[in-house]
Amino acid sequence: MLKNWINIFIYHIKNNKLFTALNVLGLSIGIAGLIFAILYWNEEHSYDQWNPNKENIFLVANQMDATTYWGSSSAPIGAAIKEVSPEVESYCYLSGDYDNDIIRFNNKKVQSDKIILAQKNFFEYFPYPFIEGSSKTALPDVNSICLSKDLAIQIFGNETALGKQIVLKGKNLIVRGVYKLDKKSAYNPSCVVNFMDEQLNQNIQSWGNFQFVLLLKLKNPDGQKSVTQNLQKMYFENMTARYAKLQGITAKEFIKKYGEVKPCLESLSSIRLHTKTGGLAESKGNFQFLVIMVGLSVLILILSIVNYVNSATANAVKRAKEVGVRKIIGASKSAIIKQYIFETAVISLLSILISLVIVELSLPFYNAFLEKTLVLQSSQFYLQLAVIFIATVILAGIFPAVYVSNFESLKVLKGNFGRSKNGVWLRNGMLIFQFAVASFFIIGSYIVYEQIDLMNSKDLGFSGKQILNISYRNTYGEGITHKDRFERYTIIKNQLQHIQGVQQVAGGGFVFGSGAKSVISYHYKDQNIDGSNMPIDFGLLEMMKIKITKGRFLNPKFAQDTISSMLINETALKLLNEKDPIGKKINWNGQDAIIVGIVKDFNVGNPGEPIPPMSFFHFKTVPWFTSNLNNFYVTADPKTMQQTIAGIENLWTKKVDPDYPFIYDFVDKEYKRSYSSYVKQKNLFSLLNIVVIVIALFGLFALASYSIERRMKEIAIRKTLGAETNILLKELCKQYIVFSVVGFLTALFPAYFLLDKWLENFAYRITISIYPFLIGFTALLTLTLLVVLTRAYQATKVDVLKYLKYE
Repeated sequence: MLKNWINIFIYHIKNNKLFTALNVLGLSIGIAGLIFAILYWNEEHSYDQWNPNKENIFLVANQMDATTYWGSSSAPIGAAIKEVSPEVESYCYLSGDYDNDIIRFNNKKVQSDKIILAQKNFFEYFPYPFIEGSSKTALPDVNSICLSKDLAIQIFGNETALGKQIVLKGKNLIVRGVYKLDKKSAYNPSCVVNFMDEQLNQNIQSWGNFQFVLLLKLKNPDGQKSVTQNLQKMYFENMTARYAKLQGITAKEFIKKYGEVKPCLESLSSIRLHTKTGGLAESKGNFQFLVIMVGLSVLILILSIVNYVNSATANAVKRAKEVGVRKIIGASKSAIIKQYIFETAVISLLSILISLVIVELSLPFYNAFLEKTLVLQSSQFYLQLAVIFIATVILAGIFPAVYVSNFESLKVLKGNFGRSKNGVWLRNGMLIFQFAVASFFIIGSYIVYEQIDLMNSKDLGFSGKQILNISYRNTYGEGITHKDRFERYTIIKNQLQHIQGVQQVAGGGFVFGSGAKSVISYHYKDQNIDGSNMPIDFGLLEMMKIKITKGRFLNPKFAQDTISSMLINETALKLLNEKDPIGKKINWNGQDAIIVGIVKDFNVGNPGEPIPPMSFFHFKTVPWFTSNLNNFYVTADPKTMQQTIAGIENLWTKKVDPDYPFIYDFVDKEYKRSYSSYVKQKNLFSLLNIVVIVIALFGLFALASYSIERRMKEIAIRKTLGAETNILLKELCKQYIVFSVVGFLTALFPAYFLLDKWLENFAYRITISIYPFLIGFTALLTLTLLVVLTRAYQATKVDVLKYLKYE
């Protein structure tokens, strides 16, 4: 029996090469798209799933206002919450971002860009397997360091690392352990040092200084509600009530006036995709983009299956007599169903194999697109592939099999292939579904394109063309004062100005596209404003062509500009609620500051984010701002740009920082990368739009072929009676125009609703107009008529005697 099925299958493939190719290609594309999405899904959901403590470890996140969440905490909180909450087993402070520095061993220097500062119990929270030493004795004191296996090999080669002495940040450290990084985690450090306690001790009384990441390990995950309540009580007693008392008002009045910090706990297992904060050292994943990719990929696979069903149904007309003969000679309905499901399984298996080839060939481009290193492996992936195969066979095989098995022998042998109205409505419904999906993608692609175009063309409030941003590794080491930092910056600035082609140089404590590095509240009358700190050198705002709407820029001619002067932006001015702010004195972090100018709003974060209230100071005004001086902005002559960059690099590698590579970027290009994730979504939507249209056209071609094949006798009779070609074409196309209109109307609400939800991610967004829908409908109708008219025109040119000679 199986041999007979195979012979029949091969025979029909030879006689229906085009339909078979379309079926296999359509399913292959649909399955390949879903495989790509699954690989991305698996990788994003693998973060910290290996960690046995993932459900018991929680990040202390803090809601600062209605929309802002910080993943940082204050120094006293850890010990205080453990004391009042028996549910807390332990706590661990660590840095939120990786550090970057040189590790020295004898005469060898190795750069490490993933250094984590933590407390000694770090490896209780992230139990990486140790290949040298033990996690229990990994960080006993401030003179200890643990290295990843890769970094240890870089430094020591094949020699053992344990017990060796190295130098980091001017300190002699003993290697206490070497661990293996083979899993995804919120922290994948190249090395870990026990420097955190020193920083905590310096800020042990600073309840309002949120600069450390705090992780809590609970004895039971169910205790998080109680711990959160205790945290809230601690915040109230040590911040809200205390600050209210200092201002001579009640706590309720203080909360009404300034708000309050609200803590919440986020489990380690959910931080990667669901944190409300900025994420930890490995940043956070884009859950919305992940859902969009998986959802659209599933939709495309369904479309591919619908396309296959339509094509199989169309091809069934040609096999009607075969089914009739088989049923006459004794084949049961179940046997025919099994045969067709077998054929679908073979087609599906072939499609999966081709899809794997497509994925393997395209994976390098896909990895570059997502900035990932995905691979085709893991038992989880193979299981998911098996599920895709089974689902495809069931969805694509059952309806055509049942449809064919219900042919009535006598009718089909007479040439009467008429089916029930239910079958007609189902096929038409599938066609309408294809039209709806195609409409959704065409409309969506246009709306996404419009939004990204708005971001590209929006007035950012600054100009970064031909301006270099040079990364500057600020001076580290004990005994270096803020004054020393600024003096070294001044020396480098003067040296840069003497390089041919350099026109302007100014330092900044922020990066365009990344936002501010710190936020501090300041008070004016009854107003409290959380201002993003923007430390600058003289001339930086002018260099960036950022405008002043009131007052003046900071200027070295005014001595007060390095003592108490301050600029704010227009957003801060609105919150200040002061008509004439120039010369007004505010309380900034416990010191008086005088507003001398209002800066026109500009985007410091990506253009999808709202512009925050900003506070501008010269570096000397707030001495500790010099620790944020990590960027030199340089305007160079575009005519000699390459020579100028070469001159700067020569200075940098010889005199400024010989240990580190010279790293620079153009401000405008660097800023564009800040919203690259949205550009990727646009590119993804455009690519999937092409895929959907191609698959939908396959299905339309199949169903049009099926429909016209059934009406060939009618066409032959009409031609015999003198019907003109254009009349026949109009008659054959009419129903497809109706189906395309119904499909388009079906897609209207989902397209508008889902794209409007997507646009909510942007502070500055387009308004959905009627044009995407008009363009979508026009494109859909044009493609429909192109396919149907081509197929219908071929039908009107057939030999009428072929269809009438038996009548």
